[in-house]
Amino acid sequence: MPLSSTSPEKKAILHICGREMLRPLRDQILRISGFDVDSTLDAQEALSLFWGRQYDLVLVDVEGEQKIAEAEQLCTAIKTANPEQLVAFVCNWRVAVMTDCPDEILRTEFDPRRFVSGVRQIVHQVQ
Repeated sequence: MPLSSTSPEKKAILHICGREMLRPLRDQILRISGFDVDSTLDAQEALSLFWGRQYDLVLVDVEGEQKIAEAEQLCTAIKTANPEQLVAFVCNWRVAVMTDCPDEILRTEFDPRRFVSGVRQIVHQVQ
């Protein structure tokens, strides 16, 4: 299955990833796959971006147990502002069992096809 999307309507994703080396790679994979992506390394900037535009998905990378609290605070702020906003965390299984804030959890080792497939499933389930 190719990474590129055949859908004429681009879904908008706000990607928050604190890993400076990983963020541009994930952004590029999402863009090649047909998504419109805004991204940041910082939770405060993420909120500014969120308030300035409507997103189909807010995708938060939670890179370890120590980042759960910050990710949950961001999720809560977004859900308080817009309860209908779809939020997903990208994390490992251990982090996934320690949180219940997001709507979805995308658990994957870094496999680009699996990552894109998971994002597509999350975004298209609300249609």
